[in-house]
This record gives sequence, structure tokens and C-alpha cells, in this order.
Amino acid sequence: MIPFHVNNLDEIQWVDIVRRALEEELQCVDDDHPATISDVPKPLLCSKPEAYVPQMVALGPFHRHRQELHDMERYKIASAKRLQSLLPGANFHHIVNFFIKIELQIRAHYRRYLKFSGETLAWMMAVDVSFLLEFLRIFAVKNGEVLLGRTSSRLSHLVGCDRRTSAYNLLLCDVIMLENQIPLFLLHKVLELQHSSLQIAVEASFPVLIGFLKEVSPFKMLEISPWIDLGRYTHLLELLYHTVAPISEDHFETIEGDEMKSNQESIHFIKLFVKSTLEFISNRARTFILAVLKFLVTIPWRTMKSIPAMSIFTHPVEQLLFSQNDHTHPGPARDSNRMPLLEEIRIPSVTELTKAGIRFSATNGDISTIQFDAKSAVLNLPRISIDINAETVLRNLVAYETSIGSRPLLLSRYVELMNGIIDTAEDARLLSLAGVVSNHLKSDDEVAQLWNSMTRCVRLTRVENLDKVIEEVNRYYNGRWRVKMRKLMKNYVATAWECLALLVVVLFVLIASVQAFCVLFGCHPRYHGRRLL
Repeated sequence: MIPFHVNNLDEIQWVDIVRRALEEELQCVDDDHPATISDVPKPLLCSKPEAYVPQMVALGPFHRHRQELHDMERYKIASAKRLQSLLPGANFHHIVNFFIKIELQIRAHYRRYLKFSGETLAWMMAVDVSFLLEFLRIFAVKNGEVLLGRTSSRLSHLVGCDRRTSAYNLLLCDVIMLENQIPLFLLHKVLELQHSSLQIAVEASFPVLIGFLKEVSPFKMLEISPWIDLGRYTHLLELLYHTVAPISEDHFETIEGDEMKSNQESIHFIKLFVKSTLEFISNRARTFILAVLKFLVTIPWRTMKSIPAMSIFTHPVEQLLFSQNDHTHPGPARDSNRMPLLEEIRIPSVTELTKAGIRFSATNGDISTIQFDAKSAVLNLPRISIDINAETVLRNLVAYETSIGSRPLLLSRYVELMNGIIDTAEDARLLSLAGVVSNHLKSDDEVAQLWNSMTRCVRLTRVENLDKVIEEVNRYYNGRWRVKMRKLMKNYVATAWECLALLVVVLFVLIASVQAFCVLFGCHPRYHGRRLL
């Protein structure tokens, strides 16, 4: 993407890039591989910069000039030397020369304009790919076991044998950050030089990438297919995103025969007609019964309401008994394209839901497994592991989802859901007991703080499945008698106490007035006795 305004850029370099972009006709490349490596949206970046800005290693061009990250350059060069020794009949210059030839294809993956020459960009990518490949090899999985001992001596002391060092956690977070991504096709090109075939190179990358996904994914129990179409994803963060928030089957169209399709449409029409007819009859019958009951109780109820002392109690009873009448006449259908209101996102906490009789169940799947069964009052949530790296991973996944803008913000909505139901350490503890949250932090309070610190996504959005779950949970919760009584006590008991307090004050004033009158004018029992007689 060539910007219209380029500041502080060498004119000859700019003209050369424009000329080659026009000559090589990269329009097809831009269409097939849209730029998915972008800057983190400002509202998210300002909330917690250290979760989006690499702290130890710079991969790619975005953070190349940061001085505090230059200490890792020697490790990168060591990885490049190690890679050069593994290339049969080639050297490192072959990789650089190939990257120079595909310079514009590399630039097309980044939304930000890269102020580097073609040769500088090629050397930068070649060195970074060497380091990234060596780091990813520690996650290679074979027969379900992680194969260690593949790292160089320089990198091994950073990672550690048990992968529990602080440097390892920093590297893992830096590698998954949105602004630190490298196009995956560059890794495949380097592996192709090692294995002499692109197919063999892709097959060799499977255990490496699957091991990395299992290590970095917060959903540890998620089954990752060993036959991932790596050609569909442009970088590691995008690959991780589509494993935790895959596109549901509803987004895909199936091709059927005309006769079968026609039969299914007819059956669907008949079912819809019968359902609509039954709903119409049911609503009319319910309305008639409520009208009769309302007529029978109207006269005595008005009499009770006319008594001042009884009006305090009749209003909450009306809210409790006749609130169901409002639900029988639902308003117009909600527009699925309309932006949701803040009130529509609110959901009771885990503690409140538990008191209302709702139980939680953990699923071994992705976000699409979130469901609520109103009959059994069970809310199914995917099992998630919260460790020291979970917040950085989740934040960058949300940042990537926000930046692509081509699909609903499914993961952002999930984060909002978890943020809504987890308010305190007790909420986190209850989810841990249910197996939904696997806590690897120091306390439940840290888990609650993690979810509460997650910033709301840049824009509110609708996700049909999750919105339906939230709506069903709220409907079940608000329909419980215990919840209704609690709301009535909260809304009207305070008013009743205010009225009682007012009566006490009035009585106190009257008594004080009588006492003052008696002090001034005298109140003798004989006098009252004579008047009474």
C-alpha cells in the first residue's frame, strides 16, 4: 500500500517502490493476501501499553529502532549462523536474495508504510525468521510429546529446561503480539530451502506450530486439528485466533439439489405456519384470561389503593403480580444490525447467578461452545487457563480481531461476558470450583483483577450466539421469585422506612408541641377532668 503523504523518506527510494509496484502488478497479491499486520488500536494501546509493545525482542519492522531491544540482536545473529549450517548447498545470502525479490509481497502484509530499503528489509526479515524458527522448534510435538533439546546453547539459557524463566515468558508474549508478527510464508520459504520441497516444508511446520498453539493458547483443552490449512493464515496471531474463535458453520453455504431444497423449504414453511398459529391462539387465550382476572380484582383493588396507608404496599404488589403482563406483549423485534446499548451487555455476577440457581459447566472447546440450558439452569463455558501470559495473549487477540473488521467481534464479546460475570475474588473462586477457570496465578483476586482490567473493545457489536446466551441468562435470572423479591425489597423497603421515619418525626414534633403548650399554659388533670365531665 503506497501512502499519499510520505514524510522524511528518500525520494529515490519512494519512486523506486512505486515504479516496481506498478510494473510487477501486485494487485492480485493485495487481493489474495490483505494486510493483516497493523498497529494496535489507540484505545486499547493506551489502556495497557506493556501488553502490546514488545519488551524483549523485536520481530519485523515496527519496533526495529527501539534501543532497549537491541540486546537480542546477538541471539538473532547466532540463530542465523545456525540456520546457515542447516542449508544444504546454500548459504544465508540465498535467503536474503530471495527476500529481496519478493520485497513488495512482504510489504503488502503490513498496513503501516515501511521506511526501509528493499535490501534492509530483506536482511531484517531473514534474521528475524531465523530466530523465530529456532524459538518455535522448542514446541515441536511428536506422538503427543514435546521434543526438547532443539535449541542452541545461546537460547537455551533464556528458555530454560522447564520453560519457567521470566525471559521465556517475555519471549512468548513478544512473539504473539500483533505489532511483532512476521508473515508465515517467509518461514515456509526458509523451510523449503532446508527440505528441498514446499510440501515437505509445510508438513515439517505442523508439529512446530501445533506445539506452539497448545503452549500459548489460554484454552488448553482445545483440540487442535493436525491438518490446519496453513496457507489461509498470514501470521501466528491470526492462526491462534482462528483456533479459539473459529467461523461457525452458519457462515458457510451448502449446495443441495433443487428437489431436496424445495422439499425442505416446504416443510419449513409448514412448521413456521403451525408455530405461528399456536402462538397466536396461546397469546389470545392468555390475554383473555388476564383481562377477566384484571376485571374481577379492579374494584376491590382500587378501593385498597384509595387508602393512603395501603398505597405503600399495593404498588410493589402490583409490580410483583402484574409484571408478567408486560412480557405478553413484546415490543418490536430488535434490529440485529443496531449497535447494542450498554444496558444490554449487563449480566449478573457468578455469585448472583449461583444464588439464583444457575450452575456452571466447563467445556473442552472454543468460544462457540458457550450455551445456556434453561431447563437444567446450566451455563456452559469453555475451560480457560489463566497464567502470567494469558492477559497479553487475550489482549492481542482482541486487538487483532478489532483491526481486521471483517467479522463480528466474537472474542471481544466473550471477554465482555467474562468481565461481566467476574466482579470479585469469590466469582473467580466459584468458576475455579466449576472447572471453568484454571488459576495459575497467586490468588483468585488476581484473576478477578485481570478480567476487570480488560478494556471494552473499540466499538460495541452484536454476536448473535453470545447475545442470545446473555439474553437467556438474564431472562432466567430476572424470572426467579427470589430475585424479584430482592428487587422489591431494595426498591420499596427503603421508601417504607422513609415513611415510618417521617411519621416518627411528626409524632415527635406533636409531642414536643403538646409539652411546650403544657409548660406555657399549664395542663392540669382536674381541668381536663372537668371538661371531660
